[in-house]
Amino acid sequence: MPRRKPEDPDENHERWLVSYSDFITLLFAFFVVMYALSSVNEGKYRVLSDSLVAAFRNVTVNAKGTEMTAQADTPTLQTAIRARKSAKAEEQRRRVREKVRQAAARIADILAPLVREGRVRVTETTTGVTVEINANVLFAVGDARLNPDAVAALRAVAQVLGATEFPVTVEGHTDDTPIATAQFPSNWELSAVRASSVIRLFVEAGVTPQRLTAAGFGEQRPVADNATLEGRARNRRVAILIEAPTVNEVPAELRIAPPDSVAEPASDAARQG
Repeated sequence: MPRRKPEDPDENHERWLVSYSDFITLLFAFFVVMYALSSVNEGKYRVLSDSLVAAFRNVTVNAKGTEMTAQADTPTLQTAIRARKSAKAEEQRRRVREKVRQAAARIADILAPLVREGRVRVTETTTGVTVEINANVLFAVGDARLNPDAVAALRAVAQVLGATEFPVTVEGHTDDTPIATAQFPSNWELSAVRASSVIRLFVEAGVTPQRLTAAGFGEQRPVADNATLEGRARNRRVAILIEAPTVNEVPAELRIAPPDSVAEPASDAARQG
């Protein structure tokens, strides 16, 4: 009689639970460790954050982490930085104003006789210094060539300008009397060429050309009434503007020349450009 084969024991289908439980245990332990580490770092970062907030807001933090505001009259860090920048800017403005005033004083000394006669005005404004010279001091009637007597004075002015770093604009102005010649069809051309004549002299005297600008305004910017002899003589002028764009907080107009002085009058028949 054949022998019976022994029956295999029943296979255990739940053995994977052992590995799974081990994996879950390790994963749980991993998250516990990560949580513990993150809690420590969070505490350190909170201390650092509180310290930074205290530094920038000028507050104190006590041992319990409670934020206490400092006294109101203590300047904050940002206020101190703004005050420092403001002080530097004010110092720069003061230096610029001082240079402008020194240049104005030197030019006024050079042109003192003409200033006393009322034919030159030196004016300090918020944009710089303006030296206003009557056209009859510099040019002949209807001409743009500089008078020999004016060349020496302008060269002395150029020496003062050459010692500064400010841009210089020379403006030519006329009265409203029309002019129509082959060389100067209108007051625009006459005023522009007169300004250019002064510019050329400054360049020859050593002023850097890049700092110089010539502009002709014709009769478009009068400073007096063209209905009078004195007004027309006042409007015929060359203005030398020493520009200082960073200058502010200076008097609106500090006149060095006598404010009531007028230009040398001219007759109605004279055509002085």
